[in-house]
Amino acid sequence: MPLVPALAIAFGLAVLVWSADRFVIGAAALARHIGMSPLLIGMLIVGFGTSAPEMLVSAMASLEGSSGMALGNAFGSNIVNIGLILGLTALLCPISVHSKVVRRELPILILVTLLVIILSANGLLSRIDAMVLLVIFSLLIIWSIRQSISGQADSLAEEIVEEQRSHPMSLAQAMTATALGLVLLIASSRLLVWGAVETAVFLGVSDLVIGLTIVAVGTSLPELASSLTAIRRNEHDIALGNVIGSNLFNTLAVVGIAGMIAPIGVPAEVLYRDLPVMAILTLALVATCAGFGRPGRVNRFEGAALLAAYSGYSGYIVYSTVV
Repeated sequence: MPLVPALAIAFGLAVLVWSADRFVIGAAALARHIGMSPLLIGMLIVGFGTSAPEMLVSAMASLEGSSGMALGNAFGSNIVNIGLILGLTALLCPISVHSKVVRRELPILILVTLLVIILSANGLLSRIDAMVLLVIFSLLIIWSIRQSISGQADSLAEEIVEEQRSHPMSLAQAMTATALGLVLLIASSRLLVWGAVETAVFLGVSDLVIGLTIVAVGTSLPELASSLTAIRRNEHDIALGNVIGSNLFNTLAVVGIAGMIAPIGVPAEVLYRDLPVMAILTLALVATCAGFGRPGRVNRFEGAALLAAYSGYSGYIVYSTVV
């Protein structure tokens, strides 16, 4: 692997993770200063904000003609979020599901996953398809706002309040952190995409494979850090909400924005390999969280199964690429 592109990937990922953390913390503090409710902050800022790296990386990739990387980053991040991040988190500490909002988002995630599979079935995500995804995303935002305005008590809101107490910020500090985080997110995303494209060319693999592996894992690091921190503080609904919110954001907004920039061709391997894996992991997540007569909970055995599934999927991609 050429040294400069490798350094660009490493440095780009490091800055991406740091700036995403600053952006989310700053944006959450800024939202609190302007009077946004803790529940809305949890559903939008924290849950969706951790997907800012995926959005910017996929947008940059689409602008530069690397549609495979844009698609691979979005779908690959969804797989990483459930298989690697949630699996590892649950393996370290079983995750209990208390939040009614988190439970209500689970069937929405299934429907959104099914929708993107249907739209991709013809091998092309057109601008009209992308617009459909963005319209649904907008409706989801409106629903989140209505949930917040209703003022119903929820454990997710309580955990967000506790989380914010650990990051006290003045209004000026919040604005600075948000602006700095956003600028560095954009710069590091561009650097990461350049390094990833150059690496793909050098290795002779598709930008889709790079997007599904290196880039997807890298852009999902904020979710990993956030989930591990949340579970350490016994904030189970934040840990799970991060994954669900991020996957909704990736499927609707990340793919939608990239598709609006340029129509995205959907390779056959995405249809028979990546989308089915994403759908199966999503169904497994919903099945474990639903409880079916018992409290929703992702236990260590289920976490290990998710992690094993992700390892097998990653191993297959590497094997099929090498062979």
